[in-house]
Amino acid sequence: MGLHHYSQVIKDTVDKLSESASYKGLCHQVRDGEPFPSSEVLSEIIALSRALLFPGFYGDSIVNTNTIHYHIGVNTERLFDLLFQQILAGLCFDNNCDSNTEYNLDFLRESALKKAAEFIEYLPKIRAVLATDVEAAFNNDPAAHSQAEVIFCYPGLRAICNHRIAHKLLELGVPLIPRIISEMAHSETGIDIHPGATIGASFTIDHGTGVVIGATAILGHNVTIYQGVTLGAKNFPLDENGNPIKGIARHPIIGNDVIIYSNATILGRIKIGDGAVIGGNIWVTHDVAPGARLQQSNPKK
Repeated sequence: MGLHHYSQVIKDTVDKLSESASYKGLCHQVRDGEPFPSSEVLSEIIALSRALLFPGFYGDSIVNTNTIHYHIGVNTERLFDLLFQQILAGLCFDNNCDSNTEYNLDFLRESALKKAAEFIEYLPKIRAVLATDVEAAFNNDPAAHSQAEVIFCYPGLRAICNHRIAHKLLELGVPLIPRIISEMAHSETGIDIHPGATIGASFTIDHGTGVVIGATAILGHNVTIYQGVTLGAKNFPLDENGNPIKGIARHPIIGNDVIIYSNATILGRIKIGDGAVIGGNIWVTHDVAPGARLQQSNPKK
């Protein structure tokens, strides 16, 4: 039986898929001349950023003190060009999705250039805080032989690196792109950190698989969390139409020097005090005092 036998099936399917009612809200149309967000380009942006933040570990491995200025210069220029285009793509995408926004491509292009330059200027600060994350991971893990091993091997550090990049872009008012960068880390490491989460210095994610950190979570300095930890929302307030209300702070606030062990679930806008220790496999929905130690109750014998 030849392909021609199924030609009517193909034609009917094409007609159905082309009906406007079937793709309402599912089809994005790009205006002429607009760039479009690209996962491939964003992957290169992350690779370039990691090469700048950790020269010799990522990117060209022959970097040394004699050539580092050259390599950083080339990578920074390339990063700026790609980042400008992707920021512009995000701005155009967001503008295109909001029919009430006045469209001005020249204005969006100038805004994208400014945001890209501000991000490039911030890179030394991202490196400085990532250095504290590397040190914390090394100090907190007896299995780590060196900080170099942490940089090369630890998925937690790669996820944190993506997060610090995405969070800064979100602070600069870049739409969509930060979320894609976060989801790239999620796919790579199994660690899901929303770009809106605020995370202090010396942050450690040990092992990491299954970690979830919500958009409005706030973490202090020197926080350590293990695999399977969730910093999530307890509930979602609804509006009069039954839809979740956006923009409400609904995730936990974690103090300084807190340790959260594997598979702990902390929900709602609660506060975990400085120095607290949250044991594994615990469900926490209330404030925890500074220095407290929560653990599962021993079963009765």
